[in-house]
Amino acid sequence: MRRPRIPRPEHREIHRHLTTAGLVAISLLDAWFQGGFGTRFDITCVALTSGGLLLRRRAPLPVFVLTVPSVLTSSAVAGSLIAMYSLAARTRSRPLLAVCAAVFTGCYILPWPTPKIGPIVSVSDVPDLAYGLGLAAAPILFGQLVQARRDLAARLAEITEVREHEQFLAAQSVLAKERAQLAREMHDVVSHQVSLIAVRAGALQVSTGDPDAKEAATTIRRLSVQTLDELRHMVSVLRAPGSPPTELTPQPTLAQLQTLVAGCGIQADLHVDLDGELPAPVQRAIYRTVQEALTNARKHAPGSSTRVEVRHRDGTVRTTVTNTAPTRPALPLPSAHQGLIGLRQRAEILGGALEAGPTPDHGYHLSLDIPIAPG
Repeated sequence: MRRPRIPRPEHREIHRHLTTAGLVAISLLDAWFQGGFGTRFDITCVALTSGGLLLRRRAPLPVFVLTVPSVLTSSAVAGSLIAMYSLAARTRSRPLLAVCAAVFTGCYILPWPTPKIGPIVSVSDVPDLAYGLGLAAAPILFGQLVQARRDLAARLAEITEVREHEQFLAAQSVLAKERAQLAREMHDVVSHQVSLIAVRAGALQVSTGDPDAKEAATTIRRLSVQTLDELRHMVSVLRAPGSPPTELTPQPTLAQLQTLVAGCGIQADLHVDLDGELPAPVQRAIYRTVQEALTNARKHAPGSSTRVEVRHRDGTVRTTVTNTAPTRPALPLPSAHQGLIGLRQRAEILGGALEAGPTPDHGYHLSLDIPIAPG
C-alpha cells in the first residue's frame, strides 16, 4: 500500500498562486460574458472585484465589500461568490454571513440604475429573490463545510497526538518497572556476590603469608570495593529515572585518572598534557575510555604493559591507550562485548570519534578524539 504523497511547502505555495490566478481569470471571463466592460465605471467595478480576489485569504471581508458594486451594476457575480466562499471558510460569525448573503441578494435583484417611476421591487421579483438567496447560500455552505473539515482534521491531529503521548507514558511506565526490577537484581544478586568477593579477598589478605598472594588479595579487595561503589551509583540511577544528571553525582573526573591507572592491577603509565580545564562530559568520556581500555588489557592481555596518554592539541583532546602483546595466556572471562560500542556512542554524542584495533606487535591500540570549542 502506497503512502499518500505530502506536497512540499514550495509546491503548496505554487498551487495557491495558480488557484488564485485561475479564480481571477474566472471573474474576468464572467464579467466579459455579462458585458461588464461597457463604461469606465463598469471597468472599475470589474477591476476592484478581480483585483480584490488576490487578497481573499488575508482580508476576505473587505474583498467581499469590493465585489458588491459589480453585483449591483451587472450580472457578473462570480467574483462576489468566490469572495463569499473565502469569507465563509475563514469566519465563524453566522450573523456576518447572513448579512453578506442579504447584501448580495439585495444587490442582485435591485435594478441599476434605479427607475424614476414605479416600485423598485415588485412581486415579480420573488423568483429572482429566491434565486439570489440560493446563489448566496451555495458558497456560504460550501465554505462552512470546508471550515468544518479543517476543524475535524485539527481535532483528529490532537487526538492522535494525545494517543501518542499516552503510549509514550505507558512505555515509560513499563520502562520504569523494568529499571526498578533491574535495580533490585543488581542490589540483591550482583552486589551480594561482589561483597562476598571483597570479604574473601580481605580474609585471604590477612591469613596468607605469601607476598604475591597478599598483593593480589589487596588488589582484588580494592577493586571489589570500587565495583560496589559503582553498583550503588548505577542502582541510584536506575531507581531515579526522572532525576536530572546533576543529582546523580559524583561523576568521575580527570583528577581521579591517576588513581584509576595506579589501581588497575597491571603495569601502566599515565602521561597527561592539558592546558586548561575540560568540560565535565569530556572528562567523563576520557575517564570511561581509559577505564574500559585498562579492563580489556587486564582481561585479554595478561602480563602486558600499558601506556595512557591524554593530550590537547589544535582544539582536539586525544586520549590513547596502547598495550603491548600479552606474555601469558588469557583466561576465559564473561563479556557482553558492549564496552567499545558504548564508548563509540559516547564519543559521537560529543562530536568525536573512537578508533580501536590491534597493533603490528600483537598489542592493542585505542584512540579517542574529542573536539573542544575555544573558551
